[in-house]
Amino acid sequence: MGISASAPWREFYGNTPATIDYPRVSMYQLLREAGRKYPDNIAYSFMGKETTYAEFMKRIDAAAKGLTQMGIGKGDRVTICMANTPQALDCFYALNRIGAIPNMIHPLSAAEEIAFYLNVSHSKAILTLAQFYDKVASILDKVEQPVTVLIARIADELPAPLNMLYPITSGGKADRKPKAKGYTLWYDMIRAGRNAALPEENGKYDDCGAILYSGGTTGTTKGIMLSNLNFNALGLQTIAASGYNSVAGMKMLSIMPVFHGFGLGIGIHTALIGGATCILIPQFSVKVYADTLKKQKPNLIPGVPTLFEALLRAEDLEGVDLSFLKGIFSGGDSLSPELKKKVDAFLKEHNCDQQIREGYGTTECVTASCLTPKDYARSGSIGVPFPDTFYKIVKPGSTEECDPNTEGEICVSGPTVMLGYMDNPEETAQTLRQHGDGRIWLHTGDLGHMDEDGFVYFRQRLKRMIITSGYNVYPSQLENIIDGHEKVLLSCVIGIKDEYRGQKIKAYVVPMPGIEPTEELKAEILNYCAGKMAKYALPRELEFRAELPKTLVGKVAYRVLEEEAAKEANG
Repeated sequence: MGISASAPWREFYGNTPATIDYPRVSMYQLLREAGRKYPDNIAYSFMGKETTYAEFMKRIDAAAKGLTQMGIGKGDRVTICMANTPQALDCFYALNRIGAIPNMIHPLSAAEEIAFYLNVSHSKAILTLAQFYDKVASILDKVEQPVTVLIARIADELPAPLNMLYPITSGGKADRKPKAKGYTLWYDMIRAGRNAALPEENGKYDDCGAILYSGGTTGTTKGIMLSNLNFNALGLQTIAASGYNSVAGMKMLSIMPVFHGFGLGIGIHTALIGGATCILIPQFSVKVYADTLKKQKPNLIPGVPTLFEALLRAEDLEGVDLSFLKGIFSGGDSLSPELKKKVDAFLKEHNCDQQIREGYGTTECVTASCLTPKDYARSGSIGVPFPDTFYKIVKPGSTEECDPNTEGEICVSGPTVMLGYMDNPEETAQTLRQHGDGRIWLHTGDLGHMDEDGFVYFRQRLKRMIITSGYNVYPSQLENIIDGHEKVLLSCVIGIKDEYRGQKIKAYVVPMPGIEPTEELKAEILNYCAGKMAKYALPRELEFRAELPKTLVGKVAYRVLEEEAAKEANG
């Protein structure tokens, strides 16, 4: 019997149950239960304004009526291109209530990326913030189906007098009303549905509950279809594995973005189904982070390593008592032992008795599927599988299970594993495979091993990918964009070590014959990229080369460039 079947990791669960009863309900229905149980608890706070669970449920109903009046129904897809704001949450759960599907994308996506997401998802509408309207409007003629544009304004959610001051304090442009027509304000849509009958609850537990995006194992962008059960199981597993009997009344720092599996699945849904408060942060800065810690005293912080590195750089936290922190969870990227040691020491110095607990997961199972047990950390390990979740290490390219401490591909099986890739049965079949044990296993494309006790160790990714500030960036996609510039012959993109971001993006570019590699050309290429790539994916460095190293079969030898860059960094 292989290690995956014997599940030895359960010996280290402490008070965490080995199995959980997952109700066959939608995300909205599980949230509604929390709303009934904790009506007076604060569901979310946003820039000083608090909303109780009872008020939140009314807001969801009002949004559901407005969306239905607008013609959105079961199975329709609506793109949410939002920061962490109340309207994003209201819309997400209202869509789920009526059985429609939120299509979650980064609000800083480039205009052409937004067109791609709208087309590939066949979205009937898009919700975005006023400051992004011009970008969305610029690509509507490239969208293959009619799309209703819904505009939300941050000032609408602020308490007085901040709602009056917001356009001034944000530079006067952030929340201005778009001049052009062709959009509907979010609150006009709500008003239009005010007198409508409340629509039926249409979401089922095994329906697609949301679409998130990833490069999968091949590095090309794919929509990941995640079910209501996937999200609900994640939330219940996370609460159980975290070691708390309940998170009701606790405060979660919801700083990870809602379009990200980590931010949506744990920062929002896990908190809300548990009766906790989401402290919504629409835009990260070290100052806002420090101020929020001091003033709002969150108990739980899920984040990427960059977020915890920022703790060490926050000038305003000297002497601040952080004993209110009850759980600090790192995921989305590898946490270096050096950073963990520094942050743990920082927490201890600030009267916090917690240490960072590292986890691991992929968007194909929403986010985390494994977590370091509360009292059993092992150096270099990313923890043990969640309840009802099984890990297996297989020989790459096969379904053959490896012996303990033998490196292979990490595979995951359990209730959070995706339904599949949207409209991509071939890639789905490659990634979700039935093994001889009868289980469906998610092949992650990541290398690692398990020890005899079932602790998992991540080593590296089989797929070519850069992780910068917790975001997955696929070099081949960026190269395709750079190569599209008329003065570029060839490019290669790599990630180089960066203390703050984990990795930063560097592009090597060979200009077309006869084109001089000047600073002006560098600026021209970077400006061209800015119109076609999300901000976080933009190259931080660009170096011209007369030629790029090649493999024996003529492919660009990106590993040679990675080694060169590593040597330069090490002096």
